[in-house]
Amino acid sequence: MPTLTEARIADLLAPYTESLSMESALYGRLSQYLDLLLRWNAKTNLTAIREPEEIVRRHFGESLFAARHLASRLAPEAALLDFGSGAGFPGLPIQLLLPELRVTLAESQGKKASFLREAVRTLGLATEVWSARVESMPAERRFDAVTLRAVDHMQEALAAARPRVVPGGWLVTLSASRSLIKDTEQIAVPGSGEGWLTMERISE
Repeated sequence: MPTLTEARIADLLAPYTESLSMESALYGRLSQYLDLLLRWNAKTNLTAIREPEEIVRRHFGESLFAARHLASRLAPEAALLDFGSGAGFPGLPIQLLLPELRVTLAESQGKKASFLREAVRTLGLATEVWSARVESMPAERRFDAVTLRAVDHMQEALAAARPRVVPGGWLVTLSASRSLIKDTEQIAVPGSGEGWLTMERISE
């Protein structure tokens, strides 16, 4: 039996997915992802959040909220890098919602990268897992969007992420504080109290 029913997952995600076209099969795949995450989290510290409904709200919901705001800004087959992906947020839910995107999950911690590879296999995705630091990627590898969520040393990570975005692409962050960068779009995340989605268009 799944930890949460698909109907319950849909209810929990409703505030984050307003206006999105969510196929019913997607909730089943999110349920698979949740169960896999809970099994691995019992042995490996993938997330400090242990309560399944809170995982759905905080991790899945916030990730799909980012996907909702990216969907209209990216071509269907655009390339996206999830910088410091951890347990796959926001990159894997974005991939599930937008399957034609070419998503790369970058995670240098070995156990987390192993989990990401297992999640990609279990969910039947073609998503790439880059199990090393983003700085070690070939310089010519650049992306239409780079996402960062709750990464360590955010300012350093942003400095490393910005050169990976093609001109006209998007640098997207999910964090607990508002960005101090001018000319960015900042959107309050539903239900989080102090969570912010920040979208910066990279001009050069």
